[in-house]
Amino acid sequence: MSKQVIVVTGASSGFGAMSARALAKAGHTVYAGIRATTTRNAKAVADAAAFARDNGADLRSIELDVTDDASIEQAVAKIVAENGQLDVIVHNAGHMSFGPAEAFTPEQYAELFDINVLSTQRLNRAALPQLRKQGRGLIVWVSSSSTRGGTPPFLAPYFAAKAAMDSLAVSYASELTRWGIETSIIVPGAFRKGTNHFAHSGSPADTARTAEYLDGPYKGVSDKALQGLASLEPEDADPEEVARAIVDVVGKRPFRVHIDPSEDGAEIVNGVADRLRAELFYRVGLEDLLKPSVIG
Repeated sequence: MSKQVIVVTGASSGFGAMSARALAKAGHTVYAGIRATTTRNAKAVADAAAFARDNGADLRSIELDVTDDASIEQAVAKIVAENGQLDVIVHNAGHMSFGPAEAFTPEQYAELFDINVLSTQRLNRAALPQLRKQGRGLIVWVSSSSTRGGTPPFLAPYFAAKAAMDSLAVSYASELTRWGIETSIIVPGAFRKGTNHFAHSGSPADTARTAEYLDGPYKGVSDKALQGLASLEPEDADPEEVARAIVDVVGKRPFRVHIDPSEDGAEIVNGVADRLRAELFYRVGLEDLLKPSVIG
């Protein structure tokens, strides 16, 4: 695998931090996109520097707030200025919320979509001109099995946002192949250990309406849902598998990879959906868009 210049969003913790480290250890130049690098996430920056030093890896933290256009544009400009190229974008940044769908305000939905979906559009608009100029590149999207697998209650805003991001990834894929840019969609299952998704999840702003659910007919459902998800996860489930999968796709570049120890059904449904997508492209005479062109 040739050395790539890679940026990973949401790399202060969880899958992002694991993936940035694994990619750097594999020999790539990796920029760990982290917001508030000098304040709230200063420790994450220090930890990344220590990892780079201890492993002889080229891992560099960079200020990157996925909700801020200027921050993203400055980060991309810095990466290109320092390397003369940018080869791989890993869309990992995301946030989870847990609670009755009705109890979240529209503003909360908008905020979650901003972090999970619009962030990818901001980074694409900043970075794709460089990748298109190069005539090569890879976009890696960290999706979720919740987009097409089993969907337990009280995770509606997160599930909806992840489904939107996955749909955007699929649409982008065929619009980038003639530029020589490839797409890989990583589909993790519900890892309850080793990530901060559940620990840092948001809650509904409308507490009164939440109580109507949790103290009414849906009493006990939230605990049962979380305990049920935890029980489906095998004891040996390792979130580092997601990081290893991202390292692998930088080399092999399959369209979609599932890492789902709970086996919630997403792999089956995605398999059908991706096959039907390919069949449609053949039927309308655009099958060349399924594979990247070589830009000479």
